[in-house]
Amino acid sequence: MAGDVTEWTPKRQQLAENLARLVAAERTRRDEGRRLRRRIADEVLTLLQRDADPAETSRALQASTTMAARYEGSTETSGPGPQWLVLSADATGLPDGALRPILEEALAAATDRALVAALGPTGAVAVLPALDAPVPADAVRALLAPLEAGLGSEGRITVGVCAPAAEAGGLRGALEEARHARRIAAARVGRVCVAGPEELASHVLLLAAVPDEVRRAFRSRLLDKVIAYDLEHQADLVRTLEAFLRSDGSWTRCAAQLHVHVNTLRYRIGRIEELTGRDLSRLEDRVDFYLALELS
Repeated sequence: MAGDVTEWTPKRQQLAENLARLVAAERTRRDEGRRLRRRIADEVLTLLQRDADPAETSRALQASTTMAARYEGSTETSGPGPQWLVLSADATGLPDGALRPILEEALAAATDRALVAALGPTGAVAVLPALDAPVPADAVRALLAPLEAGLGSEGRITVGVCAPAAEAGGLRGALEEARHARRIAAARVGRVCVAGPEELASHVLLLAAVPDEVRRAFRSRLLDKVIAYDLEHQADLVRTLEAFLRSDGSWTRCAAQLHVHVNTLRYRIGRIEELTGRDLSRLEDRVDFYLALELS
């Protein structure tokens, strides 16, 4: 409606007032829905933390379905046997309390039944219906990827995702699984990092469980002299070491991958062994170097 409002006809003014009332009512309805959803989310987190009777948790989750239908017009239904995902998230470089609304908005693109509870000033836990994806962590990563552009220069979000839980009774274990997965995500480099349950049987879990100072010391003992040699002599020992390990210690495959003669490769590996006091023909030393490179 264009023009000066004082010049509108009574009918047009009445139409504008009715429209404004409808918008205000819709906003009030959605704000109330968000408030109730947060209250249910806090209740679910409390139930999971004290390992409550699964029946209590199930009732709270059912309440979220009813609430979504009432306040948000959801067409999602719980079904005969819903599966649930639990996300454990943490943020650095963001204002306290910012992670909860960020996750609420991001997950809303997939479902209006996501329950997000704050966990301390920087953390959050989300419970939502399992996403229709072969690898849930990949689906969550896709949902959160657009956040990277708006995190600022220091912002970072790390998220762990559990395997889908078939019933409310499995959510307590799912929360622990998500927390372990988040530790893997936190050990990675990136602005938005997501890890899932498929990685919990990997060596990465062991690395994530080791204190930062221990990991730094381990990496330093294995690689510092090699890195310093590369810097001083413009050599290529670190890349050679990575290629040698990827080639399972095969001299011919590694030399071909690096486009160097086998004798050149043998010289470089010998130099690495001299600098570190390790023997790359031994499986134990190869494993140590592999883990040190993973920490780089």
